[in-house]
Amino acid sequence: MGAQRQRGWALGMILALMAALPASAATADTTPSTQVPTVHALALYDDPALPANFDHLPYANPDAPKGGTLRRAASGSFDSTNPFIIQGTPASGLEQIYDTLMASSADEPFTMYGLLAAGVRLDPDRHWIEFDLRPEARFHDGTPVTAADVVFSFRLLRDKGSPFYRAYYAAVDSVTALDTYRVRFEFPDNHSRELPLILGQLPVLPEHYWQGRDFTRPTLDKLLGSGPYAIADVDPGRRIVYRRVDDYWGRDLPINRGRYNIDRLVYDYFRDQSVALEAFLAGALDLRLESSAKNWATAYDTPAVADGAIRRVVVPDGQPAGMQGYIINTRRPALSDPRVRHALNLAFDFDWLNQHIFYGAYRRTQSYFQNSEMAASGLPGPAELKLLAPYRDQLPAAVFDQPLPIDQPQGLRPRLRQALGLLREAGYEVRDGVMVEHQSGRPLTLEFLLYDSQFERITQPFVHNLARLGIQSRIRVVDVNQYLSRLRQFQFDLIVGSYPQSANPGNEQRDFWTSAYAETPQSRNLAGVSDPVVDALVDDLIRADSRSALDTAARALDRVLRWGFYVVPQWNFDGTRVALWNKFGYPQPFPRYTPDFSVWWVDPDRAPAITARQRGQE
Repeated sequence: MGAQRQRGWALGMILALMAALPASAATADTTPSTQVPTVHALALYDDPALPANFDHLPYANPDAPKGGTLRRAASGSFDSTNPFIIQGTPASGLEQIYDTLMASSADEPFTMYGLLAAGVRLDPDRHWIEFDLRPEARFHDGTPVTAADVVFSFRLLRDKGSPFYRAYYAAVDSVTALDTYRVRFEFPDNHSRELPLILGQLPVLPEHYWQGRDFTRPTLDKLLGSGPYAIADVDPGRRIVYRRVDDYWGRDLPINRGRYNIDRLVYDYFRDQSVALEAFLAGALDLRLESSAKNWATAYDTPAVADGAIRRVVVPDGQPAGMQGYIINTRRPALSDPRVRHALNLAFDFDWLNQHIFYGAYRRTQSYFQNSEMAASGLPGPAELKLLAPYRDQLPAAVFDQPLPIDQPQGLRPRLRQALGLLREAGYEVRDGVMVEHQSGRPLTLEFLLYDSQFERITQPFVHNLARLGIQSRIRVVDVNQYLSRLRQFQFDLIVGSYPQSANPGNEQRDFWTSAYAETPQSRNLAGVSDPVVDALVDDLIRADSRSALDTAARALDRVLRWGFYVVPQWNFDGTRVALWNKFGYPQPFPRYTPDFSVWWVDPDRAPAITARQRGQE
């Protein structure tokens, strides 16, 4: 599912609203069926890869040394240590102070292993799930983690947390503490195969800590959790520091052995990524995730790189690339016409960018499920047609009779001619060099809303191409807080955004695409998609009961979204670029699906000399 790719519960961009169903404390059936076995793990379709007696994750080093510090950059600013609410901008890394009922393996597409939960029972008909908590689990103040805390956390997040949680848990009918260490969730239907695993991702908060505190307001307190790290220091807007919990209750669990090895995790905030890069090269930071192909190709020509003090590593990422692009706000009247959106797509010149700015590092993204079997291609096959045929009268004919990827002229000039034709069909014409609506005479104007100045030089060529069509557009760069505020109210024309996908997309697709979220403030349906066909295809995807059915439903959804021209697709790269000062160790091979920095460590043999080198350069 898409949420598996998210790094914690950070920025408010992940929000969506949906009417919540009530969670009841009633105990209609508190006796689990003796026919349902207790298991150590759940997989979405296949069996878990690791047996009940596994010793550690296959990509973790159980003998990894403990100690040291990892300093890295965070973007923008922060004013809260509560990552679960709408208000405020939460600090980076907060997910590390909380344990969840279960934890995923980065080596499997979607499998959850017990963390707070020692065992789990899932109804064969998928109408309920029960978790057995570990009696030894403790919050950082020594208080036991109980089923009452699980019930409290579920209700708190659903009722007072980010609307994302109301959407995520909407299909849960009731949650019940059966006794001190057993909790049961019930759901009225079994249409979402991934819902039991989603509940395994529930972060558990301490009920006793939040009594008398206002959960809905931002805070800079060092909040209480039960996870491998605790907040050590908060410098609002500038830095947050976490310390490894020496007596962490779960440190010897199989899911945790060889993980959480570094004593101090420091996130220093930078508003400008070029300044963050200079800070890294100067030794003030230890690790950098490099998002710029230009920087990767040209910015690391330094003595520290030449002599091996700084290393550059590409960590493979086996997840679908998903979609990154210019998200088009279809709520804007001028952008509600798919012909206008198609014209914008034609004006974007990826090949020029890749050659002149990206050093040929990227591939053009075509699909919302890029680099996976879920990406639609060619014409729809029989299985896809079975899902699409009932909506033939509601869909563009191209969905059925034109193959994917969408054909377009190779050169920019013929693409702009085609775009001009589409704009004329949509009721626009050029007057005195300006694209205007034929009837009203209003010019077609666009604003690109950005918070990262790095995207200015990438967007400028797009603005230039639009100007050749007579479309007046401008770039506006704002700070992160203003950016998030405008996103929450859908006050934008185009933004740079992404729709992350996992190997098992599911419930999060409702947040991305369905009508229920199109006009709801703080929704993740940033494009404003409101189409009953899309709604139905999302339901088909969520209800898929096999891998082949999921792939088919995803292809059908992908095909309809692509012909809707809701984004101007950008590019993808099937890895994570990591620049690091060479004092860290990490197991290889890397996990198959996503990077997992929790298994890295500071090498005690190399660290002293590298640290001295860094201090000498600062």
